[in-house]
Amino acid sequence: MDEQVVTFSKSGKIGYIHLNRPPANSYQIEFMRQFNEAIQEANESADVRVVIVRSKLPRFFSAGADIKAFMENDTAGNMGMIRFAHSTLDKMRASSKVFIAAIGGHALGGGLEIALACDLRFAEEGNYKLGLPEVTLGLLPGNGGTQRLPRLIGASRALELMITGETVSPPEALGMGLVNRLYPAGQLVEQTESFAGRLASGASLAIRQIKRAVYEGIELPMEEALALERELIEPLFDSEDAREGFSAFAEKRQPVYKGR
Repeated sequence: MDEQVVTFSKSGKIGYIHLNRPPANSYQIEFMRQFNEAIQEANESADVRVVIVRSKLPRFFSAGADIKAFMENDTAGNMGMIRFAHSTLDKMRASSKVFIAAIGGHALGGGLEIALACDLRFAEEGNYKLGLPEVTLGLLPGNGGTQRLPRLIGASRALELMITGETVSPPEALGMGLVNRLYPAGQLVEQTESFAGRLASGASLAIRQIKRAVYEGIELPMEEALALERELIEPLFDSEDAREGFSAFAEKRQPVYKGR
């Protein structure tokens, strides 16, 4: 696969990673390499604050890993793909930017795992499914699903979905906390961009520290997590953004944050 199927672009403070490998955005190693490069490009764009990950295909966000590629590889080749995918997807969690998955079609297996690796997941109403059905192939979700899904919706519900391979509808996904927001059909792009725009003009230093506090703190005992929280808030008190926030509050106006 030599063609460019994952691309990065930006408009103002919003970045876009587009997935475009017909018919279903199934991915293999080259797709994931391009996805990795797009994340890198987003992270290196100093002006970008929020990144939207979305599909250019009408029916699929992503159907997951390319099964034919798995069948053609030996175990070492498949494990190389998994290790690279782990490294790639974790770059979104570690980024100072907020990544939003905009889901308007089937998000299955590794496709849902891409969305799970984003910070937020927005979906639109429609006749499509979300799930991790790898068990029906005799496998487990190997691109982070066994770890990210339980942390998101709880161990028991996540375990049920993974051991049965059952999929859920967009409203069911909203109800269990798998997606953050569900928009009417046809409004996903507009509403996601509107949300991203508001977030991108917010206090980016504070948002960066909040991401760190949540992702790093959730792995720590409470005492250590609270120490991390103190460590992360202290430099914010000396930031221009905090001074602007306090001034705007006192003056009853909207703050103008500069990210410093």
